[in-house]
Amino acid sequence: MTRRTWMSLVAVCFVVALCAPARAQLQLNGAGATFPYPIYSKWFNMYQQVDPSVRFNYQSIGSGGGIKQITEQTVDFGASDGPMSDEQLSAAPGHLLHFPTVMGAVVLTYNAEGVPPGLKLTPEAIAGIFRGKITKWNDPALAAANPGVSLPARDIIVVHRSDGSGTSFIFTDYLSKVSKEWNNQVGKGTSVNWPLGLGGKGNEGVTGLVKQTPFSIGYVELIYAMSNELPYADVKNAAGTFVKPSIESVTAAAAGFASSMPDDFRVSITNAPGPDAYPISGMTWLLVYEKQKNVEKGKKLVQFLNWMMSDGQKNAAPLGYAPLPAAVIAKEQQALGRVTGADGSPLR
Repeated sequence: MTRRTWMSLVAVCFVVALCAPARAQLQLNGAGATFPYPIYSKWFNMYQQVDPSVRFNYQSIGSGGGIKQITEQTVDFGASDGPMSDEQLSAAPGHLLHFPTVMGAVVLTYNAEGVPPGLKLTPEAIAGIFRGKITKWNDPALAAANPGVSLPARDIIVVHRSDGSGTSFIFTDYLSKVSKEWNNQVGKGTSVNWPLGLGGKGNEGVTGLVKQTPFSIGYVELIYAMSNELPYADVKNAAGTFVKPSIESVTAAAAGFASSMPDDFRVSITNAPGPDAYPISGMTWLLVYEKQKNVEKGKKLVQFLNWMMSDGQKNAAPLGYAPLPAAVIAKEQQALGRVTGADGSPLR
């Protein structure tokens, strides 16, 4: 082969390479909970290194929005910190499965000059603050639980979620268990009629409002308070112990439920028994249709879920989330086999 012929061949190959279409990535669309957004964002970025053929587009819009969009089938998966109700499940056009991803703590974070980190709050005090019955930072109920702390004689500004929220579900589920008045007058849900307060959209919105509003208090997922350097309270649990929210105390809250997890994974771990359990703990779920209309997307989703249950769990703790108990993961691995194509064909 002459040099001229060789150079011509190289040029042709170069032009063909330029003209050849790039291999398209398959996009999986999801929407929902803000509670797990930091870990989901990390996972989605990491998984592109595992499987470069797939990418994720996740909208952190709140659990209510995630349930709405997966029900309407405008996304490939939804995300919620509150399990769907029987009524919500029956409204979906197909059978939806709940897959737990991680666990976390909903914390009471505050911005009150002179109030140190680790303020001690009882269930009665938390319910009183969010019902508008306790209105001052130096209320006797707060002072009694915090001896030696000089609490300011300032009004408490309450901040809550304005959108449909799984974080709100965890928080109001807890309040409904520890306060009969709350249960009877407000109740639990992703959205409730708050007795008072300012509304923020997403964990980000509540965190931002607390940070910019002096003498305010709100509820957010632990990582949002930590990353914004906001203090958060220790909460008195069912055993009568004031517990700091942490990976260990969330794990302790889930310990009693791991071996008795229901087949559909819809369980509440708030106000769990045990001296080390943080009482406002919760799981968060991805919502996936049992029968996948798009087989290619379904296979990629199953592969991601399988990775999430194994390697992905290693990334939970550095971001302030508790990894799932081994017994729950084993049960999930079995449930993953139920995800099939529309014709019932297996996807793994």
